[in-house]
Amino acid sequence: MRWAVLEPSRAWCGRPRGAGGAAAMEVETWTNSINQANKKALLTWAKETGINLVQINGQRRYGGPPPGWVGDPPPAGTEVFIGKLPQDMYENTLIPLFQSVGTLYEFRLMMTFSGLNRGFAYAKYGTQRAAKEAIAAFHNFSVREGCAIVVCRSTEKRELSVDGLAASVSRQELEAVLRRITVGVLSVTLHPSPGQQRAQLALLKFSSHHAAAMAKKTLMEGNMRLGGAAIKVDWLTANLKQKLQSLEEKPSPSWVQSAKHPGLPKQVPLSPVLHNALEHLNTLCRSQYLGPPLFLTRCVQANPNGWLRFWCQVVIPGYPMPFTGFTWVQDGPGRSGHEEAKVAVALQVLRMLGESLCGTRANLRKSWSISWECGVEGDTSRVRSLPPK
Repeated sequence: MRWAVLEPSRAWCGRPRGAGGAAAMEVETWTNSINQANKKALLTWAKETGINLVQINGQRRYGGPPPGWVGDPPPAGTEVFIGKLPQDMYENTLIPLFQSVGTLYEFRLMMTFSGLNRGFAYAKYGTQRAAKEAIAAFHNFSVREGCAIVVCRSTEKRELSVDGLAASVSRQELEAVLRRITVGVLSVTLHPSPGQQRAQLALLKFSSHHAAAMAKKTLMEGNMRLGGAAIKVDWLTANLKQKLQSLEEKPSPSWVQSAKHPGLPKQVPLSPVLHNALEHLNTLCRSQYLGPPLFLTRCVQANPNGWLRFWCQVVIPGYPMPFTGFTWVQDGPGRSGHEEAKVAVALQVLRMLGESLCGTRANLRKSWSISWECGVEGDTSRVRSLPPK
């Protein structure tokens, strides 16, 4: 097979000559002069063995899958982290060493611009047993006199958090964007942002650590925006996961009763006021010459216990701005989740308008700056109006 290492310095070859071209030539000469003996040994070894190495995004990779591999990629728990490597050591030494205990599915050496390695690598084996044997054999192993390396199980992070998404962004819209710019997305879930008002946080799960790392790099470098808001991309931490779980377990808003089990709301029959909320809101808008209200609802999350989280917006033609927020509902007797969401939000709009419509139209506009929330501060089950800018 052909050896194909994409040297970082090759990126300068196509630059125009002149002042910039001269600088590029100097950099290329400098990088090529570093560690020449070991680079030449690597080239010779790759040519003799037919090993194919590809360098991209700051890492040089063998395999993934290797030649002759049949079947699915190895499961989690088959990758080891290799640290404290001498920076002038390359695959011609490392791959034969780590292949001595089992079949390598993939080997990734992290590289610097100069052509030296960054001191660490990842080796993924075909089985979990081989990975354990590599740790037992090579942890604290001296690859050179005075150079003992570290070998341990790789965490293989596969989940990202994306914070700062606009409240109007749906799971389907986010998935469509991710499919265009990333690969290996297994699942996408949306949650209220624990640190930003009127924003969402997405949890993304990928098929492999490599897919997740490449997606993280793409999302961060692309300065991506969804719904007009800048986003923050990071690895999902245990603390964030626990915080999201605790927010999900908080009591539901006042129109939903608590269940026997803590944190789980209980579906109760709606009162006549709730049943007639939509009719009352229409009547109130007609009497104040505001025009008929328009409801927009979008299901953004479904929990295993049957609860549905809706993004809702109520647009009243004669009102300065729309009411926008979130609410949790369950399908009711003879009604869909969308209809239940409309009823729940209509009641909250009635409460707001009931206070503001006591006076004139000017008073109505003035009251818009009042924060409208249901439940405790930070509760994920809330509906809030957007104040004017």
